[in-house]
Amino acid sequence: PVIFQAEMAVSLLRSLVGAISGSALYRRSSFLLDQLNQRIFPEFVRIHENPLLPRGPASAPFDNEGVATAPKELVRDGILRSYILSSYSARKLNMETTGNAGGVRNLTIDSGELDLAGLLRQMGTGLLVSELMGSGLNMVTGDYSRGAAGFWVENGEIQFPVEEITIAGNMLQMFAGLQAVATDVERRGSIRTGSWLLEPMTIAGS
Repeated sequence: PVIFQAEMAVSLLRSLVGAISGSALYRRSSFLLDQLNQRIFPEFVRIHENPLLPRGPASAPFDNEGVATAPKELVRDGILRSYILSSYSARKLNMETTGNAGGVRNLTIDSGELDLAGLLRQMGTGLLVSELMGSGLNMVTGDYSRGAAGFWVENGEIQFPVEEITIAGNMLQMFAGLQAVATDVERRGSIRTGSWLLEPMTIAGS
């Protein structure tokens, strides 16, 4: 099992955003093609956007095309409920704009009850990822492989640092294998998430 520390888990949500963005969908270059209203996460997962959040870092009453923004749920009960569409991409897909020209604004995944220490205890033995290197996501297939560094964990306790390793999996399986989201929320950008505990991934290195 692998824990992506909150700052690293942001990249997983960015991958979700890229996969459900209209430009990827109408080009048919997304691993989430035709997944609208399908379960892609476990049932407990809720991911939502609030562009009207007071003092939010990405808050805006209108998107880049002047379309009024509004809060929306992208994932509820683990099911993909909405794409991310501009007016142009919506027309290409014969759909309506979601007010997302320019991207998402204050995207959040709901946290569970555990902090990072609790997540480590739940994992028991595995890898805590605190740094990612390179870009290794195939947006068409969802295949994922990146250089990483972090800490090896045993019995819920950090044992020693590790570096120059590779973690690999498939984004569909990673989303489906999300076990918990911690309360240590990274709030500095337009995407907010705590650390993620994922089911086992392939780890290589020494």
